[in-house]
Amino acid sequence: MQVIVHGGAGADPDEPAERQATLDRVGTAGARERSPTEAVVAAVSMLEASPKFNAGVGGAIQSDGIVRTDAGIMRSDRAAGAACGMAGVRDAVSVARLVMEETPHVLLAGENARTFADSAGVETDCDLLTARTERRWDALDPPAPDESEGIDARLEWVRGHFGATGDFDEDEATDRGSADRDMSDRAGSDRDTTDRDATDHDTVGAVAVADGAVAAATSTGGRWCALAGRVGDVPQIGSGFFCAPAGGASATGAGENIAKVNLSRRAVDALEEGHTPEDAADLAIEEFAEITGSEAGVIVANPEGRMGAAFNSAAMQVSRTSDAE
Repeated sequence: MQVIVHGGAGADPDEPAERQATLDRVGTAGARERSPTEAVVAAVSMLEASPKFNAGVGGAIQSDGIVRTDAGIMRSDRAAGAACGMAGVRDAVSVARLVMEETPHVLLAGENARTFADSAGVETDCDLLTARTERRWDALDPPAPDESEGIDARLEWVRGHFGATGDFDEDEATDRGSADRDMSDRAGSDRDTTDRDATDHDTVGAVAVADGAVAAATSTGGRWCALAGRVGDVPQIGSGFFCAPAGGASATGAGENIAKVNLSRRAVDALEEGHTPEDAADLAIEEFAEITGSEAGVIVANPEGRMGAAFNSAAMQVSRTSDAE
């Protein structure tokens, strides 16, 4: 079994050595599994349980103060499943696998996805907040949860904060929030700013290969300060994840733009065109940057177990593991 995992593309992370050690550990655990599906689920599940990444515990908080999780999984025989918008669900990749294996569908969403997960034995009342994410949320001076000012006021706040919020100094939170709102008229939803947190869009993912079979999975807590109910690229087949006989890919980064260009599908297309996984990853990111001008990363593997990774953000931590190691 060969496994490649990523901890997300974004700013330089805090505690990079500890994060890398976690990625190495989960890659090793995945490589010990019996099939590529079990390998990617095992690896991603461990990352969902770690507060160091933006998936499961410690995930990004949406505009109503709730963490909602998304995940997707696909095999090289094109079996696929995904689940999204799940409050209180840490093990999102496990729900995606259940959708793939136990239903005739490829995507379940929101409360119905939670009900399905609960019926299948997946815990649906997890506390996904951490001390760090709670402090960060409180410092952002979020809108009132009762939405008494209406959706327009909430949307204005989202425009000023989505994808560009960092670990604010609480004494500066109000002033910075006002400045962000002033900037919103000039900025797009995937804008990059210097106050971005290292975990803003560090979605996690894995691709595994054994005996010519490939599986890919991706999981996320979304992006900070998204409008409640927002779903990004991660659970969309071809965007956050994709797998075909030629190989598999998992993407991370600016979700709206990843969805617009189907980044994971483009990486696998490059494999089908005869490129190596290394070149396929490079080509996909180069095209993504040219088209969107934003940041992303992708990991890729082919049925021979060759792996590649590329990113155009400040950092993307990756670990490669073989069961022979």
